[in-house]
Amino acid sequence: MRSLRFRHPGFLPIGLLLLFSAAPAPALGQHPPDQAVFEPGSADWPQFRRDAALTGVAASGPGDALEPIWTVPLGFSVESSPAVVDGFVYATALPGVLVKLDLTTGAEQWRYQPGNEPVAIEPAPAAAPEEAAAAPVASAPDGFEEDRFGESSPAVSGGAVFLGDLLGVLHAVSAATGEALWSFTTGAEIKASPVVADELVLIGSYDEHFYALERESGALAWSIRTEGPLHATPARHQGLAWITGCDAVLRGVRIRDGVEVRRFDSGAYTAASPVISGGTLFYGTFDNEVLAVDASSGRLRWRYQHPERHFPFYASAAAAGELVIVAGRDKLVHALDRETGEARWTFRARARFDASPAVAGGRVYAGNADGRLYVLDLESGEKLSEFHAGAPIMGSPAISGDRIVFGTQDGTLFALGPKRR
Repeated sequence: MRSLRFRHPGFLPIGLLLLFSAAPAPALGQHPPDQAVFEPGSADWPQFRRDAALTGVAASGPGDALEPIWTVPLGFSVESSPAVVDGFVYATALPGVLVKLDLTTGAEQWRYQPGNEPVAIEPAPAAAPEEAAAAPVASAPDGFEEDRFGESSPAVSGGAVFLGDLLGVLHAVSAATGEALWSFTTGAEIKASPVVADELVLIGSYDEHFYALERESGALAWSIRTEGPLHATPARHQGLAWITGCDAVLRGVRIRDGVEVRRFDSGAYTAASPVISGGTLFYGTFDNEVLAVDASSGRLRWRYQHPERHFPFYASAAAAGELVIVAGRDKLVHALDRETGEARWTFRARARFDASPAVAGGRVYAGNADGRLYVLDLESGEKLSEFHAGAPIMGSPAISGDRIVFGTQDGTLFALGPKRR
């Protein structure tokens, strides 16, 4: 395994930043490095929020009436969103485990623990739903370093799995075997999720840097320094990576060379990732607002704030047709008109939303800190059903066909499907 460590450069002079200038279009017949948008019919959910635009939308879903297909105890807590590719689930849990599971059965294929050799697992059925509560939770082996895999969600591309950890390391792991391919060490914890743009892996770190690494080797292609930690995952559109930051800045960074070509002052600390729809970026801030920023001009289109409940937005928005779906720490799911920012409907839960909502088949699936997965009608906000998982849901769900997969803070990974009659 190749291990790389990065020494931070100084700030780039502001005069070198081409702010608000247009990024050159790719030559005819060439595709900008943001084309990892998956075909609408694909059942894959290969990264956080599924696609390059971070829409959080799948072509089809499991419907309203849900029941557990399988459950697997992974560790102390599941804080991230799983990836689903080619019928396999890739999921992480604290203190520090990445597993590959069969989507149909929940059978474990391998597990990866940093500092240990990957463990090949003889396929076996997952625990039945009624047995999950009694199933033992996996404990860390002697000498294992705790608190590695937190909120950073895995991205699967080109036969490799990429994810960051709380020690500041980005890992590349073989999707087939679970063997370590390479690692790259940043200067602080990684809570953002990586994305793959052609031959580059993009990742933000709490060390106040945004990195592009060569996918095959992990070598540094470029990096830019920000004025605060990066918690969010970059969205990609027309050759630019858009990333929000704890420095209250939304940046549009040219993927091919790392030049910042757009900048917008969000006015507040931002942990949520932006979603792109119709040439506009949408995201919530810790100033209790949802912002809509035009990607071409870098200018504000509208801002939304609930008239009564003023709480931060930590979760990332979903973009479905003419609606932007945002869940907040105000205990509400908000459906906003994409063009005007006006609220079409809101739904109130029992506790805060930190998990980003997913959309499929005219339904909104939103995990809540009260331990419930709510299923809402996309057009009206009416609650159609709820599933009580028994512990807070802080990581966002992933949808693949008629399965929805998510984890809870008691370390359990759930796969739900349509209730059998």
